[in-house]
Amino acid sequence: MPRRSATESQLTFLPSGRSLLVGFALLGLAVACYLAARETSLFAVQQVEVTGARPYVIRQVDEALAPLEGKSLLAVDDAAIQERLRGLPDVTLVSYDRAFPHKARIIVTAERPVAVLRRGPESWLVSERGRILRHLPDPSGWALPRIWYPGDVPSNGTLLSDPDALTPAVALGRVLAANRRFFFQVDQAHENENGLTLTLEGGTELRLGAAEELPVQLAVARRVLTAVGSDVAYVDVSVPERAVVG
Repeated sequence: MPRRSATESQLTFLPSGRSLLVGFALLGLAVACYLAARETSLFAVQQVEVTGARPYVIRQVDEALAPLEGKSLLAVDDAAIQERLRGLPDVTLVSYDRAFPHKARIIVTAERPVAVLRRGPESWLVSERGRILRHLPDPSGWALPRIWYPGDVPSNGTLLSDPDALTPAVALGRVLAANRRFFFQVDQAHENENGLTLTLEGGTELRLGAAEELPVQLAVARRVLTAVGSDVAYVDVSVPERAVVG
C-alpha cells in the first residue's frame, strides 16, 4: 500500500469549499437575525425592573430610564443605561440583566446625602462619602447639617479632596449610621487643628477630636447632655472615658 505524504494527510483534514460556504452562510444568517432582532419589536423592552435603592430613588431612576421602553433588549446595554443615569449623580449602576423576551432587570445603588456644603451664598448637597451630588439653588428644604467651607468646590459627581470638608462629611455619615436621632440634632460640622466638632441645634459644641470611637463618644455625649441639660457651651468627648463639660 503506498504511503501518503505529510502534505496529503494534512489536506484531508482541511474543510472543503462547500463546507466553508455553508459555514459563512450560517454565520451571515446569525448576524442578520441578530441585527433584525435589534431593530424590531421581537424583544422590545416592555418592563424595566429597578431594585437596590430607596423608593424615591427608584422613582427617579424609573423616570430616567423610561425612554428605553420599546427599544430592543439587544440594543440596551450598560452604556445606554449609564447615559440615562448621567443626570442622577448620586445613582450608580450595579448590574444589568436581560430577562427575555421583554424585561430589563437593573440594580442600582444611591449615595446617601448627609450634609449641605456652604460657601457664602452657594450650597451643594454632599454624600456620606464626601461626593458632591448637586448644586442647591435653595438649601432651605434640606434639614441636614451644614459644613461651611471657604475653598474651591468640585463639580457635581466628584469627591471632596480637602480634609476640612471631606472629614466632616464622612464623620456625619458615621453619625447617621450610629445614631439617627442624634444625627438630626446636629446643626453644623467642622474640622480644625483640634479635630472634629459638631454643633448641635441649641448651640452646644460636641468636641470629638479624631472621632476614633465615634459610637462610644456619641453614647457618652448623650448621657452627659441628659444629665446636665443642653444649656452648656461644649461637651468634650475626645477621650470618652474622661468627658469634659464647659
